[in-house]
Amino acid sequence: MAKFKKKKSEATPGPDDSKKESVDVNPNDIPEIEKSEPTPDKSEDSPISVAEKSEKDRKLNKLFWLRVGLAVIAGAIATFIFEDIEGEERRWASIIFMIIVFIGTIIVAKGMKLQLPSSDRKKIVTQGIGSYVFLYLFTWIVTYTLLHAGTVSSGINI
Repeated sequence: MAKFKKKKSEATPGPDDSKKESVDVNPNDIPEIEKSEPTPDKSEDSPISVAEKSEKDRKLNKLFWLRVGLAVIAGAIATFIFEDIEGEERRWASIIFMIIVFIGTIIVAKGMKLQLPSSDRKKIVTQGIGSYVFLYLFTWIVTYTLLHAGTVSSGINI
């Protein structure tokens, strides 16, 4: 943090005083600051690291969209696969199916050979997980509702 010397100045002029005379800024009135160590300039990235970063971002983007696509497809498939199962078991079977498909995407991501630093290793698991879960559940619910919309005796007929 910069340390400033106390500045000795006169009282603030009133509103009428500013019209009478202009305030001259003296270079000695500027406070002195501590000298700080120069920080290394990190804006100069080597071309190799920029290329590696763009490759990593491209693969993580590909993984995200793979999970989004699989969530929509798996959610629709779950409606038809678990048609014969009744009640609470259908729900748990679908959730287990969702987890199995997600684990499959983790295996695919490891096969993509992402060169991530050790601090970013969890990105393989966390990349797009929220979108995956919500899109899977949304697609599963919508397809189930559309499939069984005509069989419900109460409610609005479509």
